[in-house]
Amino acid sequence: MTPPSLQTPVAALHWQKSSFSGGGEGNDCLELASSPTRIHLRESDTPATTLTTTPAALAQLLRGIRAGAQ
Repeated sequence: MTPPSLQTPVAALHWQKSSFSGGGEGNDCLELASSPTRIHLRESDTPATTLTTTPAALAQLLRGIRAGAQ
């Protein structure tokens, strides 16, 4: 766990929209941001709610999805 003094405030992160977002007028986009030790995800329509994980944990999740794990 990262000590509170080393955590990046969510408001200070640089958020980027996924290239797979709809591109329409709505806020149906997945946004990503990174800090030195974490990856942050949120939906454009609920930016106050974020999911924070480590790069290793996200990579493991993606490997499982690609392999068809449930």
